[in-house]
Amino acid sequence: MSTLALFSARGAEEALPALALLGHEVRLVPPDPSGIARAADAELFVLDGAADLAGARRLCRLLRTAAPQTPVLLVVTEGALPALTPEWGLADVILRDAGPAEVDARIRLLHAPPVAAPARGGALRVGELVIDEDTYAATFRGRTLDLTYKEFELLRHLAAHPDVVFTRDRLLDEVWGVDYYGGTRTVDVHVRRLRAKLGDQETVIGTVRNVGYRLVRADAAPPVPQLRRVPSAAREHPDEEEAAS
Repeated sequence: MSTLALFSARGAEEALPALALLGHEVRLVPPDPSGIARAADAELFVLDGAADLAGARRLCRLLRTAAPQTPVLLVVTEGALPALTPEWGLADVILRDAGPAEVDARIRLLHAPPVAAPARGGALRVGELVIDEDTYAATFRGRTLDLTYKEFELLRHLAAHPDVVFTRDRLLDEVWGVDYYGGTRTVDVHVRRLRAKLGDQETVIGTVRNVGYRLVRADAAPPVPQLRRVPSAAREHPDEEEAAS
């Protein structure tokens, strides 16, 4: 159970109806600077942006200054989503009509300890492909590739797991992020652009039909089988060969 400070001029039943069905301690405070002092010891700030989006934005700025370590969860209607930008300083956003399970999950995730990102640095080599994670540069067969940021991230992600098949949905989650609202067609477009810049259609980034994509290691080709030489019939019957000549 978490202690939440709900910045709203109306009750929790109006601001986020599902919140009233959960067991969290909810402290209702006014959506103005006076409420910040009363919410100082809260574990999470919940802002009622569905009632006053402009006021919620001003309050976000104040909270970011007064309590930068406390995550802010903004409640909005679907129509307000296009107005949100990283400058708001939000930890997460949720729609007012979200169900109890979703509300509880988002609150739990905001309290989860951050997962340490894997250390990056140095050069990543897969066959003739070299990716420098420090300088965001990539070369293939000694030629520098002119990549956009997302093209580089997609290629780096595939190269970090050679021969692993990724579905389009998994690539969207791990490269574009779970908050990306575009479709899987975006992955296909970026793969097509990468192939064009690599100069190879299927030998570097392979397609696994009805599944997704993988980076193909140059050294992963199966060995050429050694054929056993079978003696010819002529050698078994030299006399017949001489007679035929």
